[in-house]
Parts: sequence; C-alpha cells; structure tokens
Amino acid sequence: MNQAPTTKTAFITGITGQDGSYLAEFLLAKGYQVHGLIRRASTFNTHRIDHLYRDPHEPGARLHLHYGDLTDSSRLVSLLSEIAPDEVYHLAAQSHVRVSFDEPEFTANTTGVGTVRLLEAIRMIGLDVRFYQASSSEMFGATPPPQHEETPFHPRSPYGVSKVFGYWTTRNYREAYGLFAVNGILFNHESPRRGETFVTRKIARAAARIALGLEQHVYLGNLDAVRDWGFAPEYVEGMWAMLQADEPADYVLATGTAYTVEDFARLTFAHVGLDWTRHVRFDDRYLRPTEVDALIGDPSKAARELGWRPRTFTPELARIMVDAELSQLQGPAAEVAPFPGPGFVDRSIAG
Repeated sequence: MNQAPTTKTAFITGITGQDGSYLAEFLLAKGYQVHGLIRRASTFNTHRIDHLYRDPHEPGARLHLHYGDLTDSSRLVSLLSEIAPDEVYHLAAQSHVRVSFDEPEFTANTTGVGTVRLLEAIRMIGLDVRFYQASSSEMFGATPPPQHEETPFHPRSPYGVSKVFGYWTTRNYREAYGLFAVNGILFNHESPRRGETFVTRKIARAAARIALGLEQHVYLGNLDAVRDWGFAPEYVEGMWAMLQADEPADYVLATGTAYTVEDFARLTFAHVGLDWTRHVRFDDRYLRPTEVDALIGDPSKAARELGWRPRTFTPELARIMVDAELSQLQGPAAEVAPFPGPGFVDRSIAG
C-alpha cells in the first residue's frame, strides 16, 4: 500500500479518537495536509494527537485543527467549503455501545444524523471528494457469523441502529448523486489508545495495575461475548486503501478469528504472570439490555480487491496493550509536542 509522497488534503472527523489519531499519523507520513474537526470544550481532549501538532504559524505545518460539531450543519458547510478536501474520513460518533442505551437520542443525532449532515454539506457545495464512512460490525448484531459485506443487518443497540442509518445514507448518496462514498465495516480494533471504558483497554489497564499492586480486582460484564479483535493502526491503512480504489465499494475489515472476553482476560493476565480468575469479578451493570453474542468478520473481499490483510491477532494485541500500560505506569510519560493552548489558530477562521 505504499505510494509516493502526495499533496492531497484530508478532512477527519473524530481526529482526537483512537482511529483518528492513527489515521492522522498515517496520512501525514504520506505527505497529506490533514485537517481535523474537534469539539469546543472547557478542557483540551487532544492527548492522542499532541505529538503530531506543530504551531500553524510555522512553515511546513500540515496538521490543522478546527472547532466544530456534527450537530451544526452550517459549520460543516463553511469548513468543507474553505478546506476543499480531496478525502473526507468520517470517524466521529458516540461510539460506546453500552452508553448508547443510556443516551439513545444523542447517539442517533451524532452517530446517525451526523452522517447525513456531512454528506449533504458535500452535495450542496458540489465538492469532488472521496468520502469514507466508519461503519461497524455492531450493525450485524444478532446475525450469525461469519459476517461479510452481503450479510443482513440485525443491530442490537442504539449505536448499531445509528450506524445502519449512516451506512444506508452513505450508499444512498453514492447511488443517487454519484459520490465516491464508501463504507468501511470494521470489526473490533484496539490499541493502547483505546478509551479506558472499552473492555479491552479496561482489562489491559487492570492487569497492569494489579501486577504492580495498585489494585486487586476488575469488574466486567458478559465474559462469553465472542469478538474479532484486530490492531487499530492496521485498520486505518484499510480506510485509506478504500479511498484509493478505482470505484467506490463497501468493505469488511477483520481478522477472521474469534475470542471471548474471557479469552482476552486470560491472555492479558497471563502476560503478567497472573491467574485472571483471581482478579476478575462479574457486575451485571455492564450487561447490555440486548447482547450481541458473536461478531466474526470475513475480510476476504478487502484482501482480494485492496490487498489489505491483518498482521496482528488477539494474543499479540493483548501483549501490546498490557506492555503499553506497564510502560506508562512504570516510566516517565513520553515527551510529546505540547498542545497549542493559547496559540491555537482555527485556520478556517483566521485564513
């Protein structure tokens, strides 16, 4: 998937998240100008991309951050008009499945309708752009595995329902208006940058802290849920590859392997020499009202048409995540470029 340096411009929603940060790194390494959408808040939430940031006043700065929100259509129109990107990667969402049961309306408004706002802004402006929609394996829900591009959807959460809405919206804009718009149906992909409330990061963090004597137990929900876990940096390569194809199409990215939450806990604790059964406790507050039993992807289309294949599988992923937690707890924090703070300039306003 290597290409010569480019002068393309990309716009990323959700740039401060796990996938957004890895994608920004990947695109900057390819020579892109990268613009990211961040929500205005009283505190900065940019730790995943702080190491990428350079003052926009410096010559050669290629990462530009803009305040905005998926609920604000006019802001999306003005940003896209000014930036005029070659590629749009729509990653932003309320992406925690369990939380979506508590906040279904907010999840639908951002994860679902936010996709409409972005695509409609592109259509209204008349941008010649390639659009990536971050779809999810949660759309399959109760449909038995293995799941692939032609598998029927049966979502089992407000998050999954909202992602189905975004999926069909993307396809509709592709078919109705001729946009180069694709859906990346990504199965679970994790990394040390995963949010601490997601189960893999929660387990890895607990294993490291317990190994160092900082706590004794971790509380989890459904240990029997089967998932297909891959490594997030590899999955953003697949996102990019989808937008380099000759024709727009939808693709599943997955490892094709199956592990339970219990398996992940066992692998993680074993890496630090502990028996997981002595430290994991069950808490029904972490159960979903409707559970998804098994998500296992078939990525053969992506391998055949894009040349994309996973390289990291669950046992190695568990080790990577625990080692990262141990490193963070035992050593000094890595030195990264400071966030701009008062010097931050929203290029869409300042010109």
